[in-house]
Amino acid sequence: MGEEDKESELERWRRNFDELLQELRVTQAGNQILFAFLLTLPFTQRFTETTQLQRGVYVGTLTCTAIATILILAPVSHHRITFRKGFKPQVAQVGSKLAAASLIFILLGLSGALYLAIAIATANTWAALITAGIAALGVGMWYLLPLWLWMRNL
Repeated sequence: MGEEDKESELERWRRNFDELLQELRVTQAGNQILFAFLLTLPFTQRFTETTQLQRGVYVGTLTCTAIATILILAPVSHHRITFRKGFKPQVAQVGSKLAAASLIFILLGLSGALYLAIAIATANTWAALITAGIAALGVGMWYLLPLWLWMRNL
C-alpha cells in the first residue's frame, strides 16, 4: 500500500494544496521578475526607438504578465478568505485550474519579452522565427508532453 492510500480525503486535499502552493512559489518568482523587467522598459532610452509593432507586442506582453500575476496570486487570496471554513478541497481544485491558466499567460509573456529583446538586437524576421520556436517548445514541454504521458498511462 502506498503512502497516498493511507491518507484521508482531507489529508489528500491538504497535501494537494501544499503542493500547489509550492508550484505557485516557483512560477510566481519568475513571473514577478519578468513583470518588473517589463515595467521598466518604457523608461529606457532605447524604448523610444521601437516600432509601432514592437510597442504593440510590449503592451500585449505586459498585459499577459499582469494577468499571469493575478492568476498566480488568486489561490492565496481564496485560501485567506476561506481559511478554516472547510473549503480546502474547493480551494485546491480552483487553485489548480488558476495555476494552469497562469502558465498560458506566462508563456505568452515570455514569448513577447523574447520577441522584443531579439527584435531590438537583430532583424524582426529572426525575432519572429526564434520566438515561434521557443513558444512551440513551451507548449510542447508544458502541455503536450504531460498530456502524452497522462494519456499513455490511462
